[in-house]
Amino acid sequence: MHHDVIVIGGSYAGMAATLQLVRARRSVLVIDAGERRNRFASHSHGFLGQDGVPPGEIAANARRQLEAYPTLSWLEGRAEAVTGQVDEFTVTTSDGLSHQGRRILVATGVADQLPAVEGLAERWGKAVFHCPYCHGYELGQGRIGVVATGPMSVHQAELLTDWGDVTLLVNGAVELSQEARSTLERRAVTIEEAPIGRIEGTADVVTADGRLLRFAGLFTATRTSPSSSLAEAIGCVLEETPMGVQVRTDSENKTSVTGIFACGDVARAPHSVSLAVGSGAMAGAQVHRSLLWPETIAPVQTEGGSR
Repeated sequence: MHHDVIVIGGSYAGMAATLQLVRARRSVLVIDAGERRNRFASHSHGFLGQDGVPPGEIAANARRQLEAYPTLSWLEGRAEAVTGQVDEFTVTTSDGLSHQGRRILVATGVADQLPAVEGLAERWGKAVFHCPYCHGYELGQGRIGVVATGPMSVHQAELLTDWGDVTLLVNGAVELSQEARSTLERRAVTIEEAPIGRIEGTADVVTADGRLLRFAGLFTATRTSPSSSLAEAIGCVLEETPMGVQVRTDSENKTSVTGIFACGDVARAPHSVSLAVGSGAMAGAQVHRSLLWPETIAPVQTEGGSR
């Protein structure tokens, strides 16, 4: 079957885009590897109408709604390669099968590079978070620790002061200028210089010198990169942002490859479920417009591309 659009990635952004397309009666194939970025979190917050709902439940309900549309096809698997050109793309999946489509929408999301701190990865999404708007309220204005990863951690520590008493755990990851120290002091942020030995309990930090610092929760500014190398392999230009690497897109969600679009965390920062859904909804509409008016499909300019 030759699809109008093949959406690679069936999480929030990919499904939001798909909804716009199937409601326009376009044939859409979604290829999903089943690795939602927030799969480690027990509840999703900050998403209007779904506040406090488990993320897996949100995703499952969204898929059920999409499956009511007859032009949807859903494949559980991994896209391994994309070849061809606009109107004649071929996507090869991990089962060795090939699928044809006129447009490609990359919604693969990103992977988080976590600080190498003992006990942190096991608590990711449970007591260690990246977004205060998603998880700050539930900490009840308790003590919050920020595990530094770089300059963005200073901004994160400042931001979090509306959610509790904040300690910036420098952990040798950032060199604080006098200006940064003064800014943190004005926001009543405690600066802890001692390296982190490990994290234990719910969110308790044991410093290298043996002290126990108890927190209601921890935050860290992860560095992100596309969760799949597929977009880069296709030829899409990537770009550096303060949060990591993402696919370069323009205001119409077009990448540097004609006929290939991208949306969600893989193409936009900052990241949250709400923002991913909004990005996906816009991308779906833009992909549909490109099918109606193919003369508008010129790709994003690549001058100054970082990759």
